[in-house]
Amino acid sequence: MSRYFGSKCRMCRREASKLFLKGEKCFSDKCAIERRNYPPGIHGQRRRKVSDYGLHLREKQKIKRTYGLLESQFRNYFKKAERMQGVTGENLLLLLERRLDNVVFRLGFSCSRTEARQVVSHKQILVNGQVVNVASYMVKAGDKVSVRERNKANLRIKGALDNATRREIPSWVEVDPVAMAGTFVSYPDRSDLPAEYNENLIVELYSK
Repeated sequence: MSRYFGSKCRMCRREASKLFLKGEKCFSDKCAIERRNYPPGIHGQRRRKVSDYGLHLREKQKIKRTYGLLESQFRNYFKKAERMQGVTGENLLLLLERRLDNVVFRLGFSCSRTEARQVVSHKQILVNGQVVNVASYMVKAGDKVSVRERNKANLRIKGALDNATRREIPSWVEVDPVAMAGTFVSYPDRSDLPAEYNENLIVELYSK
């Protein structure tokens, strides 16, 4: 499967928003948004009028890149959200939040979702006591997510937990830093998710 191997900071600059793709660097003065808050490239500082389609596209790209998905993966999540009861846009965000790699990141077991995906694929995470190495695994309310016993000495995981206090742990998860375990308590409400996301633009984009 293809992956983007370029600079992650370029993606943040392109979306003019912190996507928190580089872990602790995003909280320091080395963050690209803090230093160069304009799109990358030689024409990045030009003022351009953004079309209606451009606004919809940028919102889709921002959320897709935040969760580290390919276009085909993101579209599949949208189709699944359409089939669910309720508001499509909110369903989409809920599905993305339920991904195992995202839950591992939310619990503080990794500094970024990219690192969380690696931790999961290396079989360092347990879900309800069973090893799960699929990053897209859908976590359900009440599921317990923990670090595998033999990996609790991993310095990267311990460092991530130490730094997790710098970002707020969401209300829909509970974490025990000492036991390196947490619980996906409940599905988040829309009010719990980032206010800067405008999922309605994505719904309109895919409806055209």
